[in-house]
Amino acid sequence: MKPNRVIMIFGARRVGKTVLMNQIVRRFDGKILTLNGEDFDTLALLENRSIGNYRNLLNGIELLAIDEAQHIPDIGAKLKLMADEIQGIKIIVSGSSSFDLFNKSGEPLVGRSFPFHLTAFSQREIAQTENPLQTRQNLETRLIYGSYPDVVLANDNDERKEYLKNIVVAYLLKDILMVNGIKNASKMKELLQLIALQTGSEASYEERGQKLGMSKNTVEKYLDLLSKTFVIFRLGAFSRNLRKEITKAGKWFFYDNGIRNALIGAYQSLAIRQDIGALWENYLISERVKKNLNENTGKELYFWRTYDGQEIDLIETAGDEISAFEFKWGDKTPKMPEAFSAHYPQATYQVVNNKNYLEFI
Repeated sequence: MKPNRVIMIFGARRVGKTVLMNQIVRRFDGKILTLNGEDFDTLALLENRSIGNYRNLLNGIELLAIDEAQHIPDIGAKLKLMADEIQGIKIIVSGSSSFDLFNKSGEPLVGRSFPFHLTAFSQREIAQTENPLQTRQNLETRLIYGSYPDVVLANDNDERKEYLKNIVVAYLLKDILMVNGIKNASKMKELLQLIALQTGSEASYEERGQKLGMSKNTVEKYLDLLSKTFVIFRLGAFSRNLRKEITKAGKWFFYDNGIRNALIGAYQSLAIRQDIGALWENYLISERVKKNLNENTGKELYFWRTYDGQEIDLIETAGDEISAFEFKWGDKTPKMPEAFSAHYPQATYQVVNNKNYLEFI
């Protein structure tokens, strides 16, 4: 944290943003003011957007911490004024939805802010509290119930199911339905369920719209909002002008396997499931996303496919470096597709299975 800068913590609901902020506040050596955007007194304190008001409010304060900041009207302009005019102030804010907090904050705070995306636990974080044998034994639980903090800490699977059910019903769409013009919660949930059933598959906006009785534009709008509330994310197609490559397609994945399975009520054991390939792919890609976010690598993620059916599950790029990964639950070790190796001879290639996956994530 630097003086006259704003740290912004984003993430889905219930992943631990408030806990993280409280830990930072407790470790801070200095005078602190902690506010909550859902509190009426906080709204009243910040309502008068003036230098005089904020100087009086923050006199002697070294750290301002605001939880649920997206509920504060004109939060971006208010944070900008504080950062510009209160000499030496450090500011940290959290919000559940980037389209609320970041869109209101991002433009006024260009050059003054540092966004940080907090996800549910990564396996690397969980590994701090379990040994390698437990990690192996808990893999099925991670694939089915995910890695939300309360899920990881739950005592049994019944408790995990109940928690995920409550997340889906009470929290998942809460931020989205606060947006003007979003009134059809049932259609939003149907779209999420369709994405869950098609995890890792390509499908156009038109195709999904036809299945749900929605327009292409509505599907596109809903998917954009769902990505901005950190429920799902999109992988675009990788291409550097090889004529046979798919270029405009996209695949959607969930940040958390547990949310995916809760949406469709799929809690069966892996031994009897037909979707283990999709579960495995979603888990590994979401863990890689967490790894890149936590390490701030700046790497870009794609999938790759040609019109004649050659494909690779994940392409990761960093400048001129290209890394290709194929995901297999079993012991199969397919070779790099010929078209890819011919066009990208500098690329590395690895098959990730349930024996070597920990090295990957």
